Amino acid sequence: MRYSSLLMSAVLASGLNCTAVLAQDKIPVIASFSILGDLVHQIGGEHVSVTTLVAANGDAHVYQPTPQDTIRLTKSKLFVVNGLGFEGWMERLVSASHYKGKVITASTGIQPLAFAGEEDEHHEEKGNHDEDAHQHTGLDPHAWHSIPNTIRYVHNIADGLSQIDPAHKGDYQRNAANYVQQLEQLDKSLLQEFSALPAEKRKMITSHDAFGYLSHRYQITTIAPQGVSTESEASASDVAKIIKQIRKEQIKALFVENISDPRLMQQISKETGIQPGKPLFSDALSDEKGPASTYLDMMRYNTEQILAALKQ
Repeated sequence: MRYSSLLMSAVLASGLNCTAVLAQDKIPVIASFSILGDLVHQIGGEHVSVTTLVAANGDAHVYQPTPQDTIRLTKSKLFVVNGLGFEGWMERLVSASHYKGKVITASTGIQPLAFAGEEDEHHEEKGNHDEDAHQHTGLDPHAWHSIPNTIRYVHNIADGLSQIDPAHKGDYQRNAANYVQQLEQLDKSLLQEFSALPAEKRKMITSHDAFGYLSHRYQITTIAPQGVSTESEASASDVAKIIKQIRKEQIKALFVENISDPRLMQQISKETGIQPGKPLFSDALSDEKGPASTYLDMMRYNTEQILAALKQ
């Protein structure tokens, strides 16, 4: 009996040690925000340990790095960022941590859109933000809302993981290929659904201008009183013009976002009589209990809500 007990203890200890080794073998990866975190998880699978700086339902526009973030980045081997000026705080964080690992810019290789409001009189105040905040330099950084762009993100992330962990390159490339197939199927379905709607019905109001790429892909006219950043504020004249346009063009789709203060959209809703749809997920995923805890779930959920509103 004593021998059996000792043997069992040895087996359990060995199992625990193996678990610890396996955990240590995972590649530590930092993603700047939750959407990228999910993409890294989908591609890296069991080989990576992913930490996200701006968590689910978090707003990267107003994010401020913490000392703990600096420590996390120091310990990581790969830092995945969006680029296009989305993370205005990123260079400051890298500098403060003296990070020596690899940085992958997920948006590399896409054709960025110029922010539609860059020369628009509705968004005169957007240039007055803190220099460390959400900087866009005239380009719309929300490229992940176009599925073809996200496919580019996936390939960039897979290549980055393959470079720092060549032993598992086959797994990363295989995971990426399988995931791209799912993305292509969803995009094909959405193209068909949106194209079936009359062009004059494809108009919507959102809190801030985060859906430019989605609008471009599926030919939707989007009006956003806050402009490209949640930090900007719409003036009274901006809101009045939007209300006038809503009434004139009989726009029926109005949405708040999971990261935005709903009061402005509630004001527009009250003035126009339009009932807001369910909140859309723009710059962050939902938590695990929400309807958009992964990128694919987010795209399905957002487009489902938009299509339902446009069909009114």
